[in-house]
Amino acid sequence: MSERSQYLLALYIVEHRRRPPVAPGRVAELVGRTSATAIEAFHRFDEEGLVDYEPYEGVELTGRGRDVAADLHETYVTLSWFFRSVLELDDYEDEAMQMAGVLSSDVAARLASTLPFEVPDEERGPAPMRTGEE
Repeated sequence: MSERSQYLLALYIVEHRRRPPVAPGRVAELVGRTSATAIEAFHRFDEEGLVDYEPYEGVELTGRGRDVAADLHETYVTLSWFFRSVLELDDYEDEAMQMAGVLSSDVAARLASTLPFEVPDEERGPAPMRTGEE
């Protein structure tokens, strides 16, 4: 996944666990980067209209940013399900996070159609936070 996509997806997940605005450090933890790197990305996203970023207050997805992140999340869920259920990978969430921004939504939909079962609704919600990240 492009680093850009990782930040948007991570922010989407965190926003579903905590009320926005979100501290950049929380997103940075999820993507394995520093807070400074996350802040730099959020400044760019703010200029593009994907987030509202206020120093010392936090970051929040805009409507447009939420749409982009929701599409990424759908792909992330499909990949997680495939990696866990078909490939039986232990680190399926990390692998899915890395690849979600690489696949188009069309490819993700075709991949989902090959799964031997349907992804339950509870799996479609935002991904669970990793242990120790609340």
